[in-house]
Amino acid sequence: MDTKLANRLPIVLFLLRLSVFAVLLMWAIDKFLNPGHTADVFAGFYSIGNLSSTVSYVLGAIQLAIIVAFLLGILKTWSYGLVLLMHAASTLVAYKQYLDPYNGPNLLFFAAWPMLAACIALFMLRDFDTRWSLGRAAPMPASEAS
Repeated sequence: MDTKLANRLPIVLFLLRLSVFAVLLMWAIDKFLNPGHTADVFAGFYSIGNLSSTVSYVLGAIQLAIIVAFLLGILKTWSYGLVLLMHAASTLVAYKQYLDPYNGPNLLFFAAWPMLAACIALFMLRDFDTRWSLGRAAPMPASEAS
């Protein structure tokens, strides 16, 4: 790998990881601070009604554990993959908002797409995401080892 790229790529991937974490952290905190909002989201987007505060807290705790592992670069295939799945699901279930972008706050839903692209990039390049990561580094290609 080119030296400039080898030096820059981990920084760029870390910044993506940090920014995705920041968004997901707000979603996780919301599950604790406003479980009624979580219930409304699950009813409106996932057709799951009557979500109790306890379930919201459990979902928040699970999400928090996943995103902390993601931020720390632990178990990258699992943590990055679960972050990708969580965000992909939330992006895709909002399809009605994309069909009517200029109604209410629907235009804001389009911000989910670049974040989804960031999640995909992080998952695909997870072995190169080594800056401030507790996970293992990418193996050195045979042509560059020696």
